[in-house]
Amino acid sequence: MIRFLACLFAVFLAPPLWARDVTVFAAASLGTALEEIARAYEAETGDHVTASYAGSSVLARQIEQGAPADVFLSANTDWMDALEGGGLLAPGTRRDLLGNALVLVSAEPGTPVTLTAQTDLPALLAGGKLAMALVDSVPAGIYGKAALTSLGLWSGVAPSVAQSDNVRSTLALVATGAAPFGIVYATDAQAEPRVHARATFPDDSHPPITYPAAALTGHEQAGLPFLTFLATPQARAMFERNGFRVLAE
Repeated sequence: MIRFLACLFAVFLAPPLWARDVTVFAAASLGTALEEIARAYEAETGDHVTASYAGSSVLARQIEQGAPADVFLSANTDWMDALEGGGLLAPGTRRDLLGNALVLVSAEPGTPVTLTAQTDLPALLAGGKLAMALVDSVPAGIYGKAALTSLGLWSGVAPSVAQSDNVRSTLALVATGAAPFGIVYATDAQAEPRVHARATFPDDSHPPITYPAAALTGHEQAGLPFLTFLATPQARAMFERNGFRVLAE
C-alpha cells in the first residue's frame, strides 16, 4: 500500500508527459517582466512559451487577421475591446492585470522637471526631438499625447515629436542619444539604465494606464493555464519587481 501511494503521488506531482506550446502576444512594455515570468512558468509546467512583443495596435490587428495567439496582453483597454467586440476573446477570461505610470525621460541626467501648463518643453528640447510611440494608435503614444494635451503642452512640441512603432523603440531613441527626451512608461525607464526619468505625468492628465489580458477564442487549452499563472503570487511579485502596479482581483 505504501509503495502504491508513493507511485500515485509521483504521478500527480510529475510534469505532464506532453508539453504545450503557448504563444503570447504582449505589449512591448511588458517584455522584461514577461520574459522572467515565462521562464518561471516553463520551469514549473514543462510548457514552452513563445512571446511576440510589439505595439498593442499591431498585435490586435494581427489577431484580427488570424494570427494564432493563445494569450493577448494589451497596454490599453481599447484594443482589447476591439477584439472582444469581434468575438475573438474566450468568454470569461478577460481580466485587468496591471497598471503603470507615464514618465518623461532624457538621455542625459539633469534636474527633475515639473510638468505643468507653464513648463517650457521646447526650451528643454533645445532643438532636439521628443521621442514618442505612435500617438494615434500605440497606447504609450496615445497616453502621452493625452497628457501633453491636458497640460496644454501638445501644440508647442507637436512639430518636434519623433514617432516610433512601439514604446521600446521610443526608449531606444533616447537611450542611444538619437532623441534628447522621450515619453515612456515608468517600467521602461526602470528597465533601461541609459535613460534618466526626469518627471512623472500626473495620473489625472491621461486615461488610466491599464493592461488587460485574455485568452483567445479556440485557444483556451494552451492559453488558460498561462493566464492563470499570471495571477499567482509568484508572477505578481515579478511584475511588481519590474515596476508595474498589480491590480486587485
